[in-house]
Amino acid sequence: MPVYFLEIIVVALGLVLLMVDAFAKLEDKRSLARLGILGLVVVFCLLFFVKAPESTEGVLWRFYAAPDKLSLFFKGLAVLSTLVVLLMAIDYTPVVLAQTARPEPGAHPQAGLGEFFALPLFACAGLMWMASANHLVSIFVSLETVSITFYILVAYMRRNVGSLEAGVKYLILGALSTGFLVYGFAWLFGATRSMELPAIAEALAAPGLDATTALFAFALILVAMAFKLGAAPFHLWIPDVYQGAPTPVTAFLSVGSKAAAAIVTLRLFSPFLGSPALADKVVAVLVAVAILTLVFGNLAALPQKNFKRLLAYSSIGHSGFLLMALASAPKDAGSMTPSTAIAFYLGAYLLMTLLAFLVIVALRPVIEGEEIDAYRGLARRSPFLAFALLVSMASLAGIPLTAGFFGKLFAFKMALDAGHWTLLAVGIVAAAAGFYYYLKIAVSMYFSDPPKSADGVAIEVGLLDKAVMALLIGLILVAGVAPGVVVGLFA
Repeated sequence: MPVYFLEIIVVALGLVLLMVDAFAKLEDKRSLARLGILGLVVVFCLLFFVKAPESTEGVLWRFYAAPDKLSLFFKGLAVLSTLVVLLMAIDYTPVVLAQTARPEPGAHPQAGLGEFFALPLFACAGLMWMASANHLVSIFVSLETVSITFYILVAYMRRNVGSLEAGVKYLILGALSTGFLVYGFAWLFGATRSMELPAIAEALAAPGLDATTALFAFALILVAMAFKLGAAPFHLWIPDVYQGAPTPVTAFLSVGSKAAAAIVTLRLFSPFLGSPALADKVVAVLVAVAILTLVFGNLAALPQKNFKRLLAYSSIGHSGFLLMALASAPKDAGSMTPSTAIAFYLGAYLLMTLLAFLVIVALRPVIEGEEIDAYRGLARRSPFLAFALLVSMASLAGIPLTAGFFGKLFAFKMALDAGHWTLLAVGIVAAAAGFYYYLKIAVSMYFSDPPKSADGVAIEVGLLDKAVMALLIGLILVAGVAPGVVVGLFA
């Protein structure tokens, strides 16, 4: 099966959900999400039957790269994250219905819910296309497909002031970053006379390169991608948007948006890192941005008392580790490449972050608010959820025998091999800070008494939710014991 059929199927699935929502008489529109989950399971299975094309001649292959292990791995991450987000959306349905506009007389009581389930599918298609984009036009179109979908989803709860504020901030700053990206692409085209990434890489490595023009293009693109990635000093939108957006959307932003930004950043910056005239200057800038991101993200997370804001600031810190791997690109072919380290880190980040948000959504009916104090004594009320959150926090902190440990270890190894001693030292301090703010949640769950308002309140978790959480826990531990199994999927 041609690889581009996967994106077509996902888009068609989203359109089917919209058509069923518009014309079928459904008593409970959560069945649309279940249909979407079933369709994504089929798409994920089809990933294993993709065949390389016999020929890459034609217009399509100028915009869409032939499939390789890395691109298929990123497509699988997109499908899995969307699948889990739809599962969260089912449990989050009462909150969405309470915070959206009341339906008109005679309308369905769940009016507007169908779009909430269909939009993530279009974002998923954009993420999958992004994994294969090898042309500036296809990169821009796929990236903006994801961004526009997120603009809508962040502000979806129209009766919630926090959601509206988050949507406005995200829209304004996102549009500004898009302007920088397009302007940077224009300068890059002027410097290389091409919009295809392989040809751009050749032009940047040529002896007669206009280095000033190329570096200016790099600076403009860096501003845009730092916003998308959540890197300092272009991170200011993240805490408010993460806190105000619906929790499933926050999870999708944290995983999907970061994966999209990391993929595009890797593809766009690799030609600059391979240029003899530009590599040293580009590396110096990336090291500085990585240090600033690590310091701010991890130190700002220390005093946070809101769980979603804590995850937001820690997300900034994780962007710093991704930039650490990118800035430490090896000069010899035998060393670990940034694509390997970044792919493993993103895979681990997907598992542990989605697990944390699954627990947050499962606890939403019985916990008022999103403050960390509300999780006190959780181990007495629900040992399973407490253990799931403990595994997630341990992996995010980078404790051995979890996927997060090897994610950070690979980034540290690359910085060590490249001789970036300052960056390595800052990364170690940042990781130590992460131990404190992640594990204080575990201490609160296991060594504190539950809030008085929570005494005797039962916590019920659906069988499907438990199964998905157990699967994520198992994958986190497997990747923490045998990371080579994961690396073998894309290396």
